[in-house]
Amino acid sequence: MTAPTKPPYGGTADSASEHAPGEPLHSPVIDWFDEHARDLPWRRPEAGAWGVMVSEFMLQQTPVNRVLPVYEQWLARWPRPADLAAEAPGEAVRAWGRLGYPRRALRLHGAAVAITERHGGDVPADHAQLLALPGIGEYTAAAVASFAYGQRHAVLDTNVRRVFARAVSGTQYPPNATTAAERRLARALLPEDASTAARWAAASMELGALVCTAKNESCERCPIAAQCAWRLAGKPAHDGPPRRGQTYAGTDRQVRGRLLAVLREAHGAVPQAALDRVWHEPVQRARALDGLVADGLVEPLPGGLYRLPMT
Repeated sequence: MTAPTKPPYGGTADSASEHAPGEPLHSPVIDWFDEHARDLPWRRPEAGAWGVMVSEFMLQQTPVNRVLPVYEQWLARWPRPADLAAEAPGEAVRAWGRLGYPRRALRLHGAAVAITERHGGDVPADHAQLLALPGIGEYTAAAVASFAYGQRHAVLDTNVRRVFARAVSGTQYPPNATTAAERRLARALLPEDASTAARWAAASMELGALVCTAKNESCERCPIAAQCAWRLAGKPAHDGPPRRGQTYAGTDRQVRGRLLAVLREAHGAVPQAALDRVWHEPVQRARALDGLVADGLVEPLPGGLYRLPMT
């Protein structure tokens, strides 16, 4: 009798406690994490909830090695939300440096202001209050509640979604955007105990980052390889919609980055002529600058001057 290609993990949230569908996965993945987890500053107790929140903003679409130096400088300058809230939003954009997607810096600044005004400067532990902060969506609220406060929430980033797609659903990659079915599965796989669930969230994320990677996965090092539905099925190739690429050269994103680099280094207003020199194509350059203004990342001033936002 051959082994089934898909273990029976695909229950609903309502049946999770009765059938404990994730139990065969929990212990091996958490034990692996206890031995192999990276020593990252936001995982240390002294990071606190604010350190966890800062890391979650920075790590979205940005690898750990690029985040680490910026994170350390950020927390040294702004160790509490109130410290950041007291600064102009442009200073957050300046300190963001070349992490990319700089609107995250504005959103983090907005969250710091709200935390200072609504919660006395302390990052709230309540999931609903976290979700109500500006710039915070379901993922970040769940991550902060789980990693900072040890609560029981499904934390679904790209790495976790890929682990679940392979180990449970038997597919090479998850859908391009998170689906309701993925959320149901993640809730069904959650351990019942809150502290174990928080550990599971971190462990499954680390497994996706270090072992069950998008390319060149290391099944020989995976603690759940023997249970992995995708591996047991012979690793069938992805047959869903094409996966989105990450092109950068020549895009508006590159132009925006060059314009912001000039403004970050200027520490004051910059004339239009200085910005015109960063990109040869005037239509694309103007579109990128207009986009930065519309996003609140650049503030236009009289006389054709531009600066990082002050309010």
